[in-house]
Amino acid sequence: MGEVLAERSAVGPMRIEFIFDTVCPWCFVGKRRLERALARRPGIAAEVVWRPFLLNPDMPEDGISRATYLERKFGGPARVARMLGSLADAGRAEGIDFDFEAITRTPNSLHSHRLVRFAGHYGLAAATVESILRAYFEQGQDIGSGDVLLRIGTSVGLPVKETMAFLSSGEARGDVFMENAHTHRLSINGVPCFVFDGSYGIAGAQDPDILVRMIDLVTEGRLEAPLSRGPMAPLSTPLKEGI
Repeated sequence: MGEVLAERSAVGPMRIEFIFDTVCPWCFVGKRRLERALARRPGIAAEVVWRPFLLNPDMPEDGISRATYLERKFGGPARVARMLGSLADAGRAEGIDFDFEAITRTPNSLHSHRLVRFAGHYGLAAATVESILRAYFEQGQDIGSGDVLLRIGTSVGLPVKETMAFLSSGEARGDVFMENAHTHRLSINGVPCFVFDGSYGIAGAQDPDILVRMIDLVTEGRLEAPLSRGPMAPLSTPLKEGI
């Protein structure tokens, strides 16, 4: 991979770019596992940057029926049931109460990513990501709806008038599409994906042990070669496909 998402820096907090889609359940699992990994390295200052990835870039603006979406993408109900069962097990281990039956529509995730970008201006991106994922996967809310996103935004502390105006505008649409295209140019074709200090990438909802090893590897590299910079290392594992 010749490009990097962000330049490596030996100064300041470790930059961890979390590439995800808000409709990807494995991304929810991966987010929790990253949090567990960081908790095991309390002496490491880290900045998590939330990068959008659109699993369904051609999704209609108002989404489609969840049943139709799953049937088209994954085939018969038996296969879908097996996948959701595995996800539910993984979620329980991370304190996630997936309620797939509550989800009636697969939404267009563009506007939820826009909200995350907007929340970043207020230092509330992480809280917004968590609230969006919980609203969709644990409560079955339509996170493609402006009204739902407004409630989510204000619940984490975003100003009502400004959030309403932002969601009603077309602001940041182009930014999300541009970042999504840039990520694909890096040969990242699925999520979640983690990029550490712009130098090392790893794909899939990895176990905390593996993420801790990545954090340690980057920390050692900072100490040994603080002024060096290079392209992101190839992804070390196959990508998990989001659903």
